[in-house]
Amino acid sequence: MVTAGLLLAAGAGRRLGQSKALLPYRGRLLVEHAADLLTAAGCRPVLVVLGAKADEIRARTRLPEVVVNGEWASGMGSSLRAGLDSLASSPAAAVVVTLVDQPDLTPEAVRRVARDATAESLAMATYREGRRGHPVLLGRDHWAGVAEAATGDRGARDYLRAHATAVRLVDCADVADDTDVDLPEHAARLR
Repeated sequence: MVTAGLLLAAGAGRRLGQSKALLPYRGRLLVEHAADLLTAAGCRPVLVVLGAKADEIRARTRLPEVVVNGEWASGMGSSLRAGLDSLASSPAAAVVVTLVDQPDLTPEAVRRVARDATAESLAMATYREGRRGHPVLLGRDHWAGVAEAATGDRGARDYLRAHATAVRLVDCADVADDTDVDLPEHAARLR
């Protein structure tokens, strides 16, 4: 089964005061690190959804496939919809979704969540105290429903809640951390 990787990196980083994708991280930009993580995990194709600062990000990076979400300001839901729509013509049976602002995700966490992926699969990582988060696996059979439910800053969350009994929870606490980079003090730790 082919499993695609979808990196959501379209936001302006309002709380942070700058685009998260453009943050320096380990000698390159955070968006490059996050895209390479999906590639290292074996995802094919890897698609990056950009929005705010898309031209600057493209000029400063070498990313795999890119789609620009012209509606990025409406929230993450529009970026998820743009990514799923772009992947519709790919041979992928499923897609692993990650966010640009989680630098401590690992290829192993992505591989665990993507393990045994099929068109019917739904899975998501769990962390300390059972906290659910990314990466999230969406089988192709769910893409239309996820896209319909994705509005504002709500990506697949509502769809996954409505299909909770079908979601495979995957413990990733021993191989990754899902901490977000949302505030300037969080960004300071990246350098």
